Amino acid sequence: MNVLDTSIANVAIPTISGDLGVSVDEGTWVITVFAAANAVSIPLTGWLTQRFGQVRLFVASILSFVLASWLCGVAPTLPILLVARVLQGAVAGPLIPLSQAILLGSWPRDKSATALAFWAMTTTVGPIAGPALGGWITDSYNWSWIFYINIPVGLIAASITWSIYRHRESATRKPPIDVVGLGLLIAWVASLQILLDKGKDLDWFASPVIVTLGVIALVSFAFFLVWELTEAHPIVDLRLFSQRNFLGGTIAISVAYGVFFGNLVLLPQWMQEYLNYRSVDAGLVTAPLGVFALLLSPVVGRVLPRSDARVIATAAFVLFALVFFMRAQYVIEIDTWHLVLPTLLQGVPMALFFVPLTAIILAGQPAQRIPAAAGLSNFVRVFCGAVGTSISTNAWNNRTILHHARLAEQASINNPIFMQSIAQTQDVLHISEPSAHALFDFQLTAQAAMMGINDIFYISAIIFLAIIPLIWITKSTRGSGGGGAAGVH
Repeated sequence: MNVLDTSIANVAIPTISGDLGVSVDEGTWVITVFAAANAVSIPLTGWLTQRFGQVRLFVASILSFVLASWLCGVAPTLPILLVARVLQGAVAGPLIPLSQAILLGSWPRDKSATALAFWAMTTTVGPIAGPALGGWITDSYNWSWIFYINIPVGLIAASITWSIYRHRESATRKPPIDVVGLGLLIAWVASLQILLDKGKDLDWFASPVIVTLGVIALVSFAFFLVWELTEAHPIVDLRLFSQRNFLGGTIAISVAYGVFFGNLVLLPQWMQEYLNYRSVDAGLVTAPLGVFALLLSPVVGRVLPRSDARVIATAAFVLFALVFFMRAQYVIEIDTWHLVLPTLLQGVPMALFFVPLTAIILAGQPAQRIPAAAGLSNFVRVFCGAVGTSISTNAWNNRTILHHARLAEQASINNPIFMQSIAQTQDVLHISEPSAHALFDFQLTAQAAMMGINDIFYISAIIFLAIIPLIWITKSTRGSGGGGAAGVH
């Protein structure tokens, strides 16, 4: 349910933006504010777990997610929708790290890789179902229903979880809350996210607002690092980064997820805006992403305990790079099959990278530190997803403007070849000269957008190859199964 909500809105952004009377760039905030709020709340998982217990917190988070989903569905304006999405992202924070911790606590240590593989299978349902389901709901009903569908799913999930685990609650205590650390965390994450989202509209650092946000983000982040490293009860246990496996695994999985998710947002937008795909068709094109991931995850779970997780993760990043190199060859006349093929193949590295890197990150962690370790690694990953979306969107816009300017250099009334082309267009289509110029500009913009998104794909492939060394600063986890079992009492 949580993963579904990170992707289900992707194909609906143009429709939501149109219904609420805002630009597509502003509509993208529906995705980024959810991810940013989710990232901020994830580090609270460790403290909240100690305070309320794993099971109670998990079930309460599910029910709160249901309520926030209903508020998203009834939102009449973009500001209200964004507030509801912030709430939804915030209450969803504990879901992923606690689902990992509870699951690992329910399986013996030698079976933990299998448990993580089953867990990964459920998370791939989002990329499979999200875009297609979001497109179908948006085209057939109303975009509000992409949020309403969480209500029955969440109620069923909470009921089943409570019935199984209500007598297996973890021990609780009342640790002090790091109020200063939490405030600094919110300050730098929020200011950086707003800076990335509004930078283009405000002309970046030519705007005093952007400069102020940049200073707030930089200063609050610096104070956050110092405070958390010296605080007795930090909201984020940054000392985990002193472990090689946690450091290398977390940075690798987070950068990879940021690149992957940023592209996952751009692809359906490009198809709808420039290839004239309907929301449901754009969703169906991106839906095959999870097919191989779903099929191969159990295989990875069986192979991982007998293999070096670093080798599997490296293979995943190489395959990711190959997929993005394939996409970097797109042309404006591309057919649906050549859009679907890279997406289908991308499911293979998806199955190969998530479980091994999670195993590397959690390897050797004592039971009581798994919620904190899972929470911090997921915080960095989800935050990189939000940042990746903003950077990808801005980079695509900038590259499109650059290519448009270069392509339009010869489009001058002083160029006889260009004017001859305009005259031919008028004769063939029986339209006026201004209409012919407008048609030319539309075609030019579409071509520039395609070249711009190809640049993003190419850079993404390079990034996946560049982060492979991060995997190899970690120690081998062969036979460890990916972390100790965290007992759930």
